[in-house]
Amino acid sequence: MTIANYISDLLYRYECVILPGFGAFLTNRKSAQVIKGTHQFAPPFKSISFNVQLKQNDGLLVNYISKSEKISYETAFEKLQQYLHFLQTEIESGKRIEIENIGFLSMTEEEKIQFEPNEKVNYLTEAFGLSAFTSEAIEREYQLPQQTITVAHSKTNYLHPYLKYAAIGLIVLGVSGFGGMQVYNNKITEQNLAEQQKAENKLEQQIQQATFFIESPLPAVQLNVVKQKGNYHLVAGAFRVQENAEKKVKELQSLGYKAKEIGVNKYGLHQVIYSSYETRSEALKSLKDIQRNHNSGAWLLIQEL
Repeated sequence: MTIANYISDLLYRYECVILPGFGAFLTNRKSAQVIKGTHQFAPPFKSISFNVQLKQNDGLLVNYISKSEKISYETAFEKLQQYLHFLQTEIESGKRIEIENIGFLSMTEEEKIQFEPNEKVNYLTEAFGLSAFTSEAIEREYQLPQQTITVAHSKTNYLHPYLKYAAIGLIVLGVSGFGGMQVYNNKITEQNLAEQQKAENKLEQQIQQATFFIESPLPAVQLNVVKQKGNYHLVAGAFRVQENAEKKVKELQSLGYKAKEIGVNKYGLHQVIYSSYETRSEALKSLKDIQRNHNSGAWLLIQEL
């Protein structure tokens, strides 16, 4: 398996893969989009870029090569350096070098490394199997609704005189009955308000007479909680079973590490870290010490918790 394949594998899982002393490949997630004018729909995408400023070894690529080929960390590091020396020599000679499934590297006239990504490969695992597709334009027809206007013709009805008088009498009785009912409702409302006011006054007097006191107040309790800060985490391992992760945390804490769980990653594994750091330099310094004295497979995770 070539070094390019190892880099490609890690780009599916991580946002940054550093080539020590050479540069780093970075991933950037892009949402699904509609390409205007073509009726084409593009799925979510994870684009690749290259940053020549990121050169400091974080151990991720070397550890992956070491575990994949079952060789020592030193041997894997030497193998990677030989590959990077080859890339540097070929690029400086003016050649355009292809890194399989990742892109092309070349040298500009200003003697700067230029990267052209391979946009045929989508490193976003969530979009696996999805591809761009074109949809035909949809033509819509609009039809205004027809309005129908109905004109009502009124007829004049002539009542007999005695029917007019009967109607007037019914109206008078209805109005007088409604007036009486309204007076009755007003009296009921006034009585309810008066009783409610009495109850509130009595309750207020009882509250004013009551006295609450504590003879022996409890002493204040102060808790000193140390919270780890920083986005640089030294990973001790990832476990399928949470009980194993908890055992690992207790084991590391007994050795003096500020170990803890940082949740489940996208592969369903419970991640355990030695500690968190605010700066990259502090994290890398501790990583070297841990790899040398405790766990050669520890690696640096850059993530905001």
